[in-house]
Amino acid sequence: MSLSCIAFSSGRSVELTDLRMTSTYGGMLEGYPCKLVNNMVVGSLQRQAERAFPTTPIHLVPPSLEYPDRTAGHFGPVEVLPPVACVGAFRSTAIAPELDPVLHRSALTVIWFQTGLDVPSGDDADLVLRGLPWEELARDHEL
Repeated sequence: MSLSCIAFSSGRSVELTDLRMTSTYGGMLEGYPCKLVNNMVVGSLQRQAERAFPTTPIHLVPPSLEYPDRTAGHFGPVEVLPPVACVGAFRSTAIAPELDPVLHRSALTVIWFQTGLDVPSGDDADLVLRGLPWEELARDHEL
């Protein structure tokens, strides 16, 4: 059973089967959001995704960044990611047309950032997610 179904811009229907949302800077005790910290956040999410979904390709959606304070601190300027970090497992029909549609599916794990706690769904999902080139990023597998 899927959590939601997303209509991709290409016309492909993709199911969200697993979603992990965390606070982007949850647990940050000192310092400030900057390029160094953001690289650590993204690296940690990638490692978590690799451990949770070891047989699925992983794609990072390039996050939007805000620079609210132009003053550079010890680690460079303030650079803020959106507040919610997401790792989602997506599934769809097989990419290769010669594969048996009963026995094969395609899969992709996606890491992205968003401003709220909404679960992406239908035509209302973020355009960045809906516009992913599924056929290039996902991988077919046998059930």
